[in-house]
Amino acid sequence: MANSGQKVVLITGCSSGIGLRIAVTLARDEKKRYHVIATMRDLKKKDKLVEAAGDTYGKTLMLLPLDVCSDESVKQCINNVKDRHIDILINNAGVGLLGPVESISIEEMKRVFETNFFGVVRMIKEVMPDMKKRRSGHIVVMSSVMGLQGVVFNDVYTASKFAMEGFCESMAVQLMKFNIRLSMIEPGPVHTEFETKMMEDVAKMEYPGVDADTVRYFKDVYLPSSIDIFEAMGQTPEDIAKCTKKVIESNSPRFRNLTNSLYTPIVALKYADETGGLSVNTFYNLLFNFGPLMHITMSILKCLTCSCLRRRTISPN
Repeated sequence: MANSGQKVVLITGCSSGIGLRIAVTLARDEKKRYHVIATMRDLKKKDKLVEAAGDTYGKTLMLLPLDVCSDESVKQCINNVKDRHIDILINNAGVGLLGPVESISIEEMKRVFETNFFGVVRMIKEVMPDMKKRRSGHIVVMSSVMGLQGVVFNDVYTASKFAMEGFCESMAVQLMKFNIRLSMIEPGPVHTEFETKMMEDVAKMEYPGVDADTVRYFKDVYLPSSIDIFEAMGQTPEDIAKCTKKVIESNSPRFRNLTNSLYTPIVALKYADETGGLSVNTFYNLLFNFGPLMHITMSILKCLTCSCLRRRTISPN
């Protein structure tokens, strides 16, 4: 139970990666300003979080089961919070999907949207009425630069993030009238066990029904380039957690929060040309015409940054 003066923070998807680090970072706040409710679909996977939380577990951090894909689970989770009072909701739960779109079934696509889009909508719908009554609250959504700029072979994942960005951009206007803030956190590549495993798995997969050229472009062109970008520009879950903490502690939190300054020029390409040609042609040339040059550039960037620029997070104030 939260102590007087503590803000109640509910976070989805805390079994590993970004969600785990956000939960632990807030629970370890030196001023003990937060009572963290870390959630995950399967509490059997709680060990990593409990270990990382250390002596904060059971004090400033507690666990609840939550499946964002289930209306009943979402309602039950919020009902288990004292007075249904949540000051800050951090929507972090998400799934990825990578590969040639011809090889992805409609059911797989629906599963991505069920978590990445409808899961966020369920959570917001459940906490929003109480926040409106109190005329107070902060909703944080873990988005991605792929919610701003499409990335080849990430078609479905990108679409789910675009949908979420549009929904939240629309909601933010209404919520301001009730003194509720809505903030998007937009990381680029982040080094997590999930990302590493997904990259390894897709490289080994066969893609029946997909033409040989597309498979070759995916495995021999896109995947090596993607690995280069991850190594040169990737951040850690700790970086994203620090960024998220800055956002919720800001007196005037921004709506969009890019966590990686190296991605700003890439996103700017899209808005520099209203026809869309500049960004599409730039990414095409980088991937298919200047692949070797891109590899060299990423290698140089990795050496020059020495992690300091890659770990540079936003300063909302």
